[in-house]
Amino acid sequence: MFIAMNRFKIRPGREQDFETIWRERDSFLEDLPGFKAFHLMQGPSSEDHTLYASHTVWNSREDFEAWTKSEAFRKAHKGAGSHEDIYLGHPNFEGFEEVDGTEALALAS
Repeated sequence: MFIAMNRFKIRPGREQDFETIWRERDSFLEDLPGFKAFHLMQGPSSEDHTLYASHTVWNSREDFEAWTKSEAFRKAHKGAGSHEDIYLGHPNFEGFEEVDGTEALALAS
């Protein structure tokens, strides 16, 4: 399993705009090989931003990387720069691979 996560710092008062963009966009993820799930999470707020994280779950890093090179990826990110007034800087990407043997641990708890 591979989780691809982006963290976004959103300017105060623009949280609803950011959430609307994500709710209304076409992600083109559902039919992609290896795609399992997508979540948008809201984190803590500070004086200068509210933290959000988007994460997608994939069968493998290879499936995720194939998506980043696909036409679906280009379509999903078309026009992303047109809302830069909402963001405080660029998103920060983090990728995580499952440690072998830990899936059984999660199911047992």
